[in-house]
Amino acid sequence: MLQKFVDRLPVIAVIQPLMIKNKVPYYEVTMRESMQKLHRDLPPTRIWGYNGLFPGPTFHVFRRQPIRVLWRSALPEKHFLPIDTTVHGADHGAPEVRTVVHLHGGVTPDTSDGYPEAWFTPRFQQVGRYFTNAVYEYPNDQAATNLWYHDHAMGITRLNIYAGLAGMYIVHDEEEMSLGLPDGEFDIPLVLQDRSFRADGSLYYPAERTPPVEGVDPSVLPDFFGKTNLVNGKVWPYLEVEPRKYRFRILNGANARFYGLSLSNDLPFLQVGTDQGLLEHPVPVTNLLLAPAERADVVIDFSSSAGEEIVMRNDTASPFPQGKLPNPKTTGVVMQFRVKKHLSSPDHSNVPHYLSNYHEMNPVQSNNERNLLLSMRPDEYGRSIHLLNNELWTDPITEKPRLGDVEIWSLVNVSNATHPIHLHLVKFQILDRQPFDAEIYENEGRIVPSGKRVKPALNEQGWKDTVRANPKEITRIIMKFEPYPGLFAWHCHILEHEDYEMMRPYVVVGKG
Repeated sequence: MLQKFVDRLPVIAVIQPLMIKNKVPYYEVTMRESMQKLHRDLPPTRIWGYNGLFPGPTFHVFRRQPIRVLWRSALPEKHFLPIDTTVHGADHGAPEVRTVVHLHGGVTPDTSDGYPEAWFTPRFQQVGRYFTNAVYEYPNDQAATNLWYHDHAMGITRLNIYAGLAGMYIVHDEEEMSLGLPDGEFDIPLVLQDRSFRADGSLYYPAERTPPVEGVDPSVLPDFFGKTNLVNGKVWPYLEVEPRKYRFRILNGANARFYGLSLSNDLPFLQVGTDQGLLEHPVPVTNLLLAPAERADVVIDFSSSAGEEIVMRNDTASPFPQGKLPNPKTTGVVMQFRVKKHLSSPDHSNVPHYLSNYHEMNPVQSNNERNLLLSMRPDEYGRSIHLLNNELWTDPITEKPRLGDVEIWSLVNVSNATHPIHLHLVKFQILDRQPFDAEIYENEGRIVPSGKRVKPALNEQGWKDTVRANPKEITRIIMKFEPYPGLFAWHCHILEHEDYEMMRPYVVVGKG
């Protein structure tokens, strides 16, 4: 077994614009294969990275300052991970290696959204049916928050992200910068992922289910959980910190693993933000639950822990919530903090009681309510697949909100797993969750609530773009469909589910 805490936590590279044209910064990013050392005792690992880096370089942008990015591919023609061609969009007619970049949580026009069928190949020799432009425009007209960018190619998203195609995208604004939160070297992104390795250091991703599916090899898995945890591209790293406050922008970038994070000395995380920006007030959390694609902006105060070695742990089942608990010696460990005894300079940072001007949306504002089933059924090979409202990606579009409309979506989860549901374009608020009678549903197919509506936890009462829809519950979210009309997607962010039909297009219908 690989030894823990022998590698320093990497500092993720920051990308700079190539030029500024008409007051708009312009970037170029090339997806490349490279070899990267992911643990001291592993040979270098083949990865696919943005600019050849895993994770990709971090963007730092400012509210209302648009940027342009040329995303291009210099990847090989053949994939080094197992492709199931029975999955939607991965049929024999599509090129084996194709990519498209989605800015997760970004408020962007649909032509820059990274729609799954807007993929392209190296030198743009082949493109998907919805490809429109090589240069993406990001308006950045949204509050300070921690977004991330990742591959979204139809049918192989799970493989491309697992290969390394993911990175952070941080939006700043004056409100956030005036708060006095820890900054500079004391403000650190943490990208959490899990991976498995062969003895030669190569990434391991299974080609087949257990038991195998007759007639399909490779076959997409129900979900995948790696045997080690990585932070910023290192297996079980350590970080030396001073006895002071630090800000950590935490992303769960795993394929399917949920993380329930805690610190071994019971220090709390003081959560100041969620997926789409600052909370109204900081919320102390001793166990921080993050589904795939969720983010948490937290402050940890190490001032009372001088000289200690603190382990960040994970205690959450996989699959969540009904699966096995992590091994406390392996996947139950994330990273280590080594607290120095002395400060290099005084800590003048601050976590104010009031963080942002947050207004709750009122359900009375809603123009429409939708009941949307999260369900399962067998496919033609007998494999159980997860679906949104019993529909496939290729079925006619049924969700067509009008530009400017406010809608409530009730996500009715009749399956046994929690699904992190993500909507492109919009931010939303969680109204509540309500249990329903599973027995009545099994016997009669009716949804009958069996308890009261419960408001989300305090650290979920902010703007979100990914919500945990728990089994045998109705999860209600409310959002306004703005500012762009066009074609977008909504899906489960367990990547094996998303690649295998738990994704649907939706259209925001323009006015007039």
